[in-house]
Amino acid sequence: MKQHIEGSQAVAHAVALCRPEVMACYPISPQTHIVETLSRKVKAGEVGHCQFLNVESEFGALSVLIGASAMGARTYTATTSQGLLFMAEAVYNAAGLGLPIVMTIANRAIGAPINIWNDHSDSMSMRDAGWIQLFAEDNQEAVDLHIQAFRLAEELSCPVMVCMDGYILTHAYEVVDLPTQEQVDAYLPAFEPVQVLDPQDPVSIGAMVGPEAFAEVRYLAHHKHLRALEAIPRLSQSFQDIFQRRSGGLLKGYHTDEAETILLALGSVNGTIKDAVDDLRKEGWPVGAIALCAFRPFPSHALRHVVKEAKRIIVIEKDLAVGKGGIVSSDVKMALQGLPIIVDTVIAGLGGRPIPKASVIDTVKQACLEGLEEPHFLDLNWDAINGELTRQQAQRRSGSTAENILREIGAPGASPI
Repeated sequence: MKQHIEGSQAVAHAVALCRPEVMACYPISPQTHIVETLSRKVKAGEVGHCQFLNVESEFGALSVLIGASAMGARTYTATTSQGLLFMAEAVYNAAGLGLPIVMTIANRAIGAPINIWNDHSDSMSMRDAGWIQLFAEDNQEAVDLHIQAFRLAEELSCPVMVCMDGYILTHAYEVVDLPTQEQVDAYLPAFEPVQVLDPQDPVSIGAMVGPEAFAEVRYLAHHKHLRALEAIPRLSQSFQDIFQRRSGGLLKGYHTDEAETILLALGSVNGTIKDAVDDLRKEGWPVGAIALCAFRPFPSHALRHVVKEAKRIIVIEKDLAVGKGGIVSSDVKMALQGLPIIVDTVIAGLGGRPIPKASVIDTVKQACLEGLEEPHFLDLNWDAINGELTRQQAQRRSGSTAENILREIGAPGASPI
């Protein structure tokens, strides 16, 4: 049923239809509307036999789910930004124990300075924790990916993060085709856990492992991600067969055939990129785009197949590896080793900064005509940066860099010099 609905509420609707048995949640913007809606649904008896726990922290939320999942319950939570960092130890433990927990990441910047707007620095900080990471382009895909995530997690006994851009998607109202309970039940079977703690047959999980076995245990987690590279497309096709729409998969190409330059990105910015591609193609530029849906596992072989005829890949990413540059582009470069393809890194949208279509178009033209510095920072205010560097060199004393930058750009409310 199509409905004009907020992204968070649509995701909560989809999660409820998946019949989780334990949800432990701690609200933090911008995922708060998801867990608020789910709490009301549980209280109203709309989620079957589900226990909703209000916990004291994000670390507590995932710790509760580790115990519940180990006991054989279908589990769910949501978090973002500093909340994800606060549960970092539990994030690694959940993956290491092979527990099929599903968690929404409403992507948000990590401080300092404090910033509540969208970028991908939070989920990127956990990219090697062992969780599968799926990125939604729009709210319809966010709904669909959550349903697929439960089946994927439980088939592989591996936790899954569904990443959706904070505010841009979580708080946006769009027309979404909400699934029925019958459709979800046809796609998602009853949970049959691979491992269950049984008082009648006690075992230890999470025990100490020394050097003689730790590498083997870690490899088995890696092996699950290798299996996911096959499972994700298959489960996406199964989803399409039941719901009559294509959603998810490893990646999605847009005008990639005969494209010499291909833009690649994660998440909602792909909508802007597609519009830029359309305008560039009208001007005669042979440009295409790829939206990565699966970031972990990274779909190296699928990417090589799609871009093998291209001359240049421009990776537009909402993250920054300080001292290095791009995170996604590093994976792209590794995947394309041996191919005569230039890979450009464009850092954009940090802390919620807009990514205008015009800036994307200008960057593509500059890359093709002149080349880009590595990494290239989209729409960076060099006057503000150079002003602060000059001030630091002249005064050589501690101070608030963020406040100084705000003064440099004349931001409303910034204190005077």
